[in-house]
Order: sequence, then C-alpha cells, then structure tokens
Amino acid sequence: MSSKSTGYKVMIMTAVVILSCLFQTMAQNVPSPKDVYGFRVGDDYKLADYAQIEDYLGKLAAASNRVKMQEIGTTVLGRKMYILFISSEENLASLDKWKDISAKLARVSVSDEEALQLSESGKAVVWVDGGMHSTELAHGQMTSELAYTLATSETTEMKKIRENVVTILMPVMNPDGLDIVVDWYRKNMGTPYETSRPPILYHYYMGHDNNRDWFMNTMPETYNVTKILYNEWYPQIVYNHHQSSPSWTKISIPPYADPVNPKIHPAVTAGVSEVGSAMSKRFSLENMPGAIADNFYTMFWNGGGRTVPYYHNMIGILTETGHTTPTPRFYDPEKLPKTVAGTTPTDGTDIMYPDPWKGGESHFRDAVDYMLTATWATLDLAADRKSNYLYNIYKMGASAIEKAKTEGPYAYVIGTDQWDHFEAVNLVNVLLKGGIEIQKATKNFTIGDKKYEKGSYIIYGGQAFRPYLLDLMEKQNYPTRFQYPGGPPDTPYDLAGWTLPMQMGVTVDKIKDSFEASTEKVADRATYKEGDVDGKGSFGFAFSANSNASVVATNKILKAGGTAYKTKEELKIGKATLPAGSYIVSGGTASVEEMAAKYGLEVIGISEKPEIGLTKIHLPKIGLYKSWVANMDEGWTRFVMDEYEFEMDTLHDRDIQTADLSQYDALIIPSQRPGSILHGHSNLEMPEKFTGGIGLEGTVALSKYVKNGGTLLAFDEASNYVIEQFGLPLKDATAGADSKDFFIPGSLIKTSIDTKHPLAFGMQDTVSVSFNKSRAFTIDKQSKKGEGGEEKIADAPAPNVEVIATYASKNLLMSGWAMGEEKYIAKKPAMVKVGYGDGNVILFAFRPQFRAQPRGTYKLIFNALYEGASE
Repeated sequence: MSSKSTGYKVMIMTAVVILSCLFQTMAQNVPSPKDVYGFRVGDDYKLADYAQIEDYLGKLAAASNRVKMQEIGTTVLGRKMYILFISSEENLASLDKWKDISAKLARVSVSDEEALQLSESGKAVVWVDGGMHSTELAHGQMTSELAYTLATSETTEMKKIRENVVTILMPVMNPDGLDIVVDWYRKNMGTPYETSRPPILYHYYMGHDNNRDWFMNTMPETYNVTKILYNEWYPQIVYNHHQSSPSWTKISIPPYADPVNPKIHPAVTAGVSEVGSAMSKRFSLENMPGAIADNFYTMFWNGGGRTVPYYHNMIGILTETGHTTPTPRFYDPEKLPKTVAGTTPTDGTDIMYPDPWKGGESHFRDAVDYMLTATWATLDLAADRKSNYLYNIYKMGASAIEKAKTEGPYAYVIGTDQWDHFEAVNLVNVLLKGGIEIQKATKNFTIGDKKYEKGSYIIYGGQAFRPYLLDLMEKQNYPTRFQYPGGPPDTPYDLAGWTLPMQMGVTVDKIKDSFEASTEKVADRATYKEGDVDGKGSFGFAFSANSNASVVATNKILKAGGTAYKTKEELKIGKATLPAGSYIVSGGTASVEEMAAKYGLEVIGISEKPEIGLTKIHLPKIGLYKSWVANMDEGWTRFVMDEYEFEMDTLHDRDIQTADLSQYDALIIPSQRPGSILHGHSNLEMPEKFTGGIGLEGTVALSKYVKNGGTLLAFDEASNYVIEQFGLPLKDATAGADSKDFFIPGSLIKTSIDTKHPLAFGMQDTVSVSFNKSRAFTIDKQSKKGEGGEEKIADAPAPNVEVIATYASKNLLMSGWAMGEEKYIAKKPAMVKVGYGDGNVILFAFRPQFRAQPRGTYKLIFNALYEGASE
C-alpha cells in the first residue's frame, strides 16, 4: 500500500474520531430531562408540571441545532402551547422546503410526474403528541425524553430517522389539564386518594372531550393543532398517545376493531395496520410482552385526534398504554385471568395478543418505555418508507378528486337564503378549519331552475380531502352489529351519526352535475354578510328570532346598560316581517351597528312602539349546577353560556343547599345520572370536601326555588332526577328497555317543534336532535315517589304539562343507527314545560347543547332562559 493511500486513511479515521468526539460533546452539552427535573422521567411518585416542562423544552431547543421550538397559540386559561421540530441540522435549515413539498403532495397541486420527484426528494412528516388526556399522566412526561433521545442519540437508527423524517412533537396537548392533575396528585400523595382523579374537569370546558372536538374546533387547543395538521404541514402519520390499555395488558396497538368507515381510503386502513405490525414486531424483539390489538377502538367515527386524519388521507395512530399513575402496582401472576379485553385469551393463542404479559410489578416507567418503543417503531418505519408515504398521500388525494367525477357530488352549495345565516357561515368556517377548500360566488348564478345569489358558498367535491367533506355533510349509515348472534348490540366507539348541516340547521344543496359560477377562493375564514341597519331606531332596533347571533347581540347590549324586549307575535315593519320571539333593543353603550357588522345581522330600526305584545327582558342571571363528580355536559353548557354572553354563576352542592337561589332567573342541571346528582362521591373515593351530592337538603331547596316562581332546566339524564324528586306527572318512556329492543347510540333523530310555543320561537318546525342513549317522556296523571327509596318532595295535584318538542312519528333516524325507535320514542314528547307552584320546570329528553354541535337546538335553551328573565 502506498504511503499516499495510508495518509488518506489516517485522515479519514482522524476525521471520524473528531466528529465522534464533537457529537459526544454536543450530547453532553444538551441537557437531559433529569438535569432539569431532578429525576428520571417515569420515576415512581415523580411528575413534572408544565412550568418545568416548558423550561426544559426551551433549554433543549437552545442547546441543540436539531430542535426548533415554535409557539402555536395559547390555551383557554392562557398557557402557551408549543411544538418541536426535530430532525437533522440540514433538514431544520430547510423546513419551509419540506413543508411546501408535504403541502403540494397532500393537496394534489402537482402533476403525477412531479409528485414522484417530490416524494423522492422530500422528507416524511410525522406528528407525535402527548398530554391530551391529563389523567393519563405518562405521555405528557414521556415526550421530554423522546425529544432528548431523538435529538442527541447517535445510533444508526436515530441518525436515519433524523435524516429522513421531520418529526413534529407536541409535548403537551393540554397544558391546563396537566397542571390540574399534577397538582392534585402531589396534594394527595401518601393519602388514600393518591390515585384518584380530580373532582373537576381537566380541560376548563371539555374535560375528556378534548379528544372529541376535532371537527368542530371550538377550543383554542384543538384549533391551534388543527391549523398545523390540515392547513400547514399535512403530516403523513399522526400519532396520539393515550393510556387506557385493557387490564392485565401493557399497550393497545393497531390494527383496530371493525367497523371501518367506507369513506376512508383503504390505503389508510392498510397503513394503520402496517404501523401496528411494526410496533408488534419491535415489542416482541425487545422482549416487551403485553401488546394487544383489535381492541374496541374502531375506524368509523370522525371527530377524534387520530380519526380526523383518516379523512385527510393520513395514517392516524392511537396507542393506549397501561399504568397511568406514578404510583407502582403489583399484579399477582397467580391471578392472571384467562381472557382480557372481553374474550382475548392470555395463553398466547390469539393472533392479536401473541405475547401476553403475565403480571408482576408495574411501574410508571414501564408506560414511558412502551410509549417510546412504539414511537421508535413508527418513526423507523417512516424513515425506511418516507418516499412511499409521501407519494401515497398524493395518490389518495388524487383518487378522491377522480371519485368526485365518477361518483359525485360535483359540489355542495350553501345559499344565502338560510334560516340562520349566522350558523351557515359557522358551518363554512368549521369546514375551512379542517382544510376544506371553499369558493364564494362573486355574481348571481343559476343551477337548473334554482337561482343563487352572490355570496353563496360553493364547495366542490373534487378535492383531496373529499372523504372529510362527505363525512361531515352526508348522513351516516352505521352498520347494524351485535356482540354475538341474538345478543345485545355492539356499541359504537363514541358516536354513530354527526352530520353537520342537520345539527346546525343549515340548508345545503347537493349538486350532481357541473355548473358555471364566478367565484373567489375563501382564504382563512368566511365572514358574515355585511350587517345592515335599516331605518332609525327612535324606539329601538329589531333582530330576528331565527338567528342565534341575535341572542349574543342582545346580551351584549343588555350588559352595556341597554333594554330589550321579545315580541309575542310577528312584527311587521314596512316590507319586512320578523317572526314571533324577535328582539327589540335600545340604549346602552353598545353599538347596534357594530353588532350588525360583527355577526351579519339584518337590523331594522323602529321609530315607535309597535302595537303588538312585547315582553320586557333583562340579562338572565343563570345558576349552573356543577357536581364534584366532574361532568363534561356541565362544561359544554358553561361554554355555550359563556359564548353567548349570559351572566352565570357556578353552583356546587353546598351552594344549592344554602345559597339564596331566588337571585337567579334560571337554574340549569346538565345531564348527569340521578344517583350521581343526589349522592356524588363517597368518602372512599374523595377527600371529604368533595363528597356527597345535592342530597335531600339541596332537592328541597330546588323545589322551593321553583315553587316560588323560579325556572329550572334539566338536560337528558338529569330530567329523570327532577321527575323522580319533584313527583312530576311524567315517566321516562325508555326506562327498562332492553338494548336488544331499543338502542340509539349517539345519533341524530328527527323531531317536530311547536313553533307557536314561546319556548320554540325562532325554531324550524323540524330539527335533528342529538340522541345519545337519551330518553323520551310520557305524561302520567299520577305523581310518583322517588325511586331507590328517596323521600318524595312533592305530592301536589298533577300540574299542567306543555309539550314543545315531539319525536317524529316515522322516519326518525336522520343519521347514525337506531333500533326500536318507532316503538319506544315515536310521537312522544322530547321537551316539556311543567308548571310547578308559581314556577316552571323545563325538561329536555336529549342534550340540546351536546359538545357545542347541535346549533339548531340552541334556541330552545335561550328561550327558556329569557322566559325566566321576563319582567
């Protein structure tokens, strides 16, 4: 060998040594989570709060040129939200390039030839998040170690991942909730309540439903993330970490259970299974037993963090890992059950559970390790097949565009002639947030015999996210499924039907054939039509009862010192006719013109007091019952009250029992089991402060409040509490029904409205209501004692019952799945007003505000509240 060749070899070896030392020095200078927290992630009894995590992430990003930290918004309570971009130094220097490639492929804005080229030159984009469900504590802690390892490890695998993948890491999806749960755990450590959950929602409004808000995007936390996923970065894989593994297992992984929604591209379904296979293989090779698949979680429902990606041609991954608490636990191997997750055997004979966990000690760190291992499997697969994933999302989008040509629809049109234009624009914005492309007509146009005005919205079917568009706009037909032949129905994961135009009361025309229209693309947000104030308001200004926006505008004016009336009948002013229940406002410091502009309201000035019946109203003061049994329906009710500017106090059990309830114009009891309302937590579950429920004392106080002229609203399950305890002449028509005979699991049910009743002013005569294993009423002439032995509060003669809403007589199912609906709920009351002493009880057999989705039934709540505030 020549001396020259030897010299080159020495130089190369020297360079390798220098680079190796340099990388080791870099790793030593990058702080680990333990350096900042003072403990290893996953140590028993140890948790980092959000301030510590925020501090660590900042130090990591400052110390490593493989990590870029970006603030994406704030939470409901004002905490900052961050994502981390983790990749090679070279990749981070060209982030805009990889983002542009990902967007072009996902949106199908390039030719097939260019798509192939971009797929080869681009980088796979993978989203990973933790900390969404805050009582599932491990993933919000694990992400710190994931970030550190991915940024500093010099293994061949980690180098490959950094070279081929841009990982977008969301360390904590719910910062507010993380602090609530960490604080609760620390306060109760060493007590019998160490592993209990907080007695409040761990998201200010949604609680656990923060994983149910992913197409409505009502909250800043979901919207902040949605912008990244469906309007900016378009990752090919979206991975949600959760913690609800079946008992005696370690982690639940893909593939998931049946059914799958047929609107999802089959390549997505196959891709999900491919990721699950990579996870299963890695767990087996690393001697990590307990990975189970095909377990409860399905691919039908739209609305979750890992399900919405399916409809955007992305591979959505959910894993549910065991051991949610830093407190260790021992599983006695002698007590290993023969089956887990219902029927899956633990002897290794099941293909979806081939390596069972046999028990023993279980630690918080185990959960961290399983999450990390599953993530490495996912990122390694993405690195190996990055070009494939990039091209596949393009191919699925292109397929969606072609399907619109052969299967339709050509377009959906949302015309300007709407019952509630405010909600029509809200629907457009829901779709825009989810990445749907929408056009607005710049001129009048005609389709067939129908004329559409300028300002109509046109949503063409030929777009990459067509599955998402169709799934939100069309009715759901959930397949009839039973647990076994002749057995009970197989309960869907979450909901069976959610069609948005139905829920929001918006008229949408589905157009089959092509047409011509002059349009402009709607950019980030659709605006309400320009509000118009017609005429001078010497007496006041009128808003239509049909618009939900009239409510928030009226409340704003009342808060600003103005006055307001509701009309008892139609109001004719010049050529305009406003329906009964419309609002007339005047005075105060709030500008009617600003209200009109902000909400697109048509406002009519009234020069003199109209010669029709008017009811003067003041700003309703609402008391909202909040049990110490954390209740998501309470949170959603509170959100709607806040969104529509009602004045509201939260009332806990003790407040109901002791406060002066006469100060409230109306009280609301959200949907909650009667036993839970009455009894709350036991002292075995919670510290004493949070035990007990309303009890007899609180029930008596509620009874006196209504008898003395108060208004009490109860939603869904809570209606049974009021019926039982007040001795009302009503029964739950669905009580005791066998699920094999009657079953409606989260579907939309056709309901008729008595629009002449003041509580239904502004409503359409037929609406869909959100029926979630809900109920129907029958009117009973005899008062009954409370069930379960509770003392009955009233034994008065049967009061008057007014029916405001009735389930339809036939064709009840509008979207979802229903069995036995005609036998059990058809033609039966769905909303009633019951006179009780000098006051009224207003009962809803359903939830009119469910997850802030059914905007078409909001006015049933608003009218009831204003009735309580009438003077």
